[in-house]
Amino acid sequence: MALKPDRNYAMGVDISHFMNTAASERGIIVIVDTSTTGVGASMDDGRAVAAIPTGTTGAPIGMLMTKVVNYDLTRQHLNEHQDEVQIGSKVTIMTNGWAVTDQIAAGITPAPGEAAHFTTDGKLTNVTTSTQVGKFVSGKDSDGYAKIAINLP
Repeated sequence: MALKPDRNYAMGVDISHFMNTAASERGIIVIVDTSTTGVGASMDDGRAVAAIPTGTTGAPIGMLMTKVVNYDLTRQHLNEHQDEVQIGSKVTIMTNGWAVTDQIAAGITPAPGEAAHFTTDGKLTNVTTSTQVGKFVSGKDSDGYAKIAINLP
């Protein structure tokens, strides 16, 4: 599932980035894709690309709120109820707000108030290995979900 419906990010949404790789789970942290040339400064500039981190370096953009899939659209429709978009489309990224997600690194037991960082696959951790993206507002519940407050400029 990756994200529960209770979330608040009305003022902290970025819709200016495209994503060229599949991301099967919502709720992960995405970074700026530096393999594209140019800056991607305008709203529809195709060089503004978000990517799943492959390391603990990179400039985080925020939490991915859409599922990026690679379907043959002549055979299958996108599931709009799951916020699916096709590879190469624009994605919704939360830059400021909170969400309840299960995209937490294995073996991590966060406590409320701890800093939230990202791992090599975009999952959240309380281990200081990358740029801080926010903080844990709660610990994990019995299903493995925790409330995360994201605060990126």
